[in-house]
Amino acid sequence: MTHTSYSAEEWTARCELAALYRLIAFYRMTDLVDTHVSLRIPGDDQHFLINRYGVAFDRMRASDLVRVDKSGVVQDMTFTDLAINAAGFVIHSAVHQARDDMACVIHTHTSAGVAVSAQKQGLLPISQHALKYYGKLSYHTYEGIALSPEERERLVADLGPNRAMILRNHGLLAGGPGVKHAFHEIYMLERACQIQVQALSGGCELSIPSDEICRRTAQQFVRDDSEHIISIAWDAALSLIDDQKASYTS
Repeated sequence: MTHTSYSAEEWTARCELAALYRLIAFYRMTDLVDTHVSLRIPGDDQHFLINRYGVAFDRMRASDLVRVDKSGVVQDMTFTDLAINAAGFVIHSAVHQARDDMACVIHTHTSAGVAVSAQKQGLLPISQHALKYYGKLSYHTYEGIALSPEERERLVADLGPNRAMILRNHGLLAGGPGVKHAFHEIYMLERACQIQVQALSGGCELSIPSDEICRRTAQQFVRDDSEHIISIAWDAALSLIDDQKASYTS
């Protein structure tokens, strides 16, 4: 399959999403083939792209991504005989249908993310990374493997206006208006969880900043130059897989 099979807008989206999959692998946020990243096709609110189930994230290509409609029907004729992750569709379709500002959605099952999701107190405000989410992090109670379409309403209700959510006993979910925003959200949330797991393993009393400082820090993450910081962080991350560009854009 070549890029001539798609519009220029869709092909660009496919290349960006394939790069994001490879960065998720680069930063070791994968779980074999059982997590997923999706991206709404620009100018098309009826379809989004998600991974072809079974392709390793560090080998994902633009042509491996599958166009799916809101009902879960695969739109790419090349892939009609191949499955997409059913739980991935339930989770991602819920967010894409409800949130126009969440064009890109990432769901992970990392050790640190799942560990914090199993801790009753949730994410603690003990690091600068965690304070980005102070007052802006949602939680969703575990209901089993996300195979039921009925769970979509509850997922969306629990997410509310936030861009990040901890799925209890399951993992992390984060997103944003583009791939660079979603990547920044999941990277920071994952690092916050890693820090918390390591801090708790020390067995010492933890230092918790005051509510005033926590709120001030959270607000500092949305200052005027935030968009620029997110962009240069994305470009820096892309440079780490620059030698793979010919592969992931194929």
